[in-house]
Amino acid sequence: MRVFGIGRLTKEVELKSSQSGTSYLSNSIACDRKYGEKKTDFFNIKAFGKTAEAMDKFLHKGSKIFVEGDIQVDEYTDKTGVKKSSVSIVISSWEFAESKEEKKNDFISLPEGLTEELPFA
Repeated sequence: MRVFGIGRLTKEVELKSSQSGTSYLSNSIACDRKYGEKKTDFFNIKAFGKTAEAMDKFLHKGSKIFVEGDIQVDEYTDKTGVKKSSVSIVISSWEFAESKEEKKNDFISLPEGLTEELPFA
């Protein structure tokens, strides 16, 4: 199934290499719900090859990105012998979802008309 989404990386990007030399990374993105209850959902992501290398070069924890990819379900048996599954988005492409200027101005603004400094305890 093809999916599209916008979210923020939840941790620093860590590029790894498989035994065959293929670059890859695993991370997750946090996506705020637009409708209904204010809630954040977290999705595991994976990327391979040039996609993973570009993500490693340009992205950091908190980077807001638009991703396109496919759902992948991995089944495995844990240490206690229980069968489990893990769902990830395997990213085929991504784009920045905020400009440098938006990221630079990502702070709390004082209310309009307030000219005094706020006291901090």
